[in-house]
Amino acid sequence: MVDIRVANAESDALILAEHNCAMALETENKLLDLEVAILGVNGLFKRPEFGFYLVAQVNGTVAATLMVTYEWSDWRNGLFWWIQSVYVKPQFRRQGLYRGMYEQLKTMALDQETPVCGFRLYAETDNVGAHATYVDSGMHVCEYLMFEEETA
Repeated sequence: MVDIRVANAESDALILAEHNCAMALETENKLLDLEVAILGVNGLFKRPEFGFYLVAQVNGTVAATLMVTYEWSDWRNGLFWWIQSVYVKPQFRRQGLYRGMYEQLKTMALDQETPVCGFRLYAETDNVGAHATYVDSGMHVCEYLMFEEETA
């Protein structure tokens, strides 16, 4: 049985941080400090105006997680929900967990006081397995390039 729910700090912070560490290692070959990752996860729980997490459990085991953050669109007078930190444990992949979580987000978006005008995410360029999952879920590749400059 699959249960998809909004995460909470008390029961989910550690597994969310562990998933973030596993995802960084798998997708970018980056070794994250678990204690810093826990602080980052708890930082979002302390600031719900920035976003939230979803958790998918299979028979009581946390199998997949993702984070949503908000971007205001003045062009659309609404919020984009950015889907980030998506991680599905390897043994649970290709079983529709991301699709279920995405459908849950779309349902949740209908009940928001501030309109949600769309969903966005970014993925590592060579993570073709993830790309296929996102396309299969109804998303498409957009026409934007992403730029960044890290300050810390």
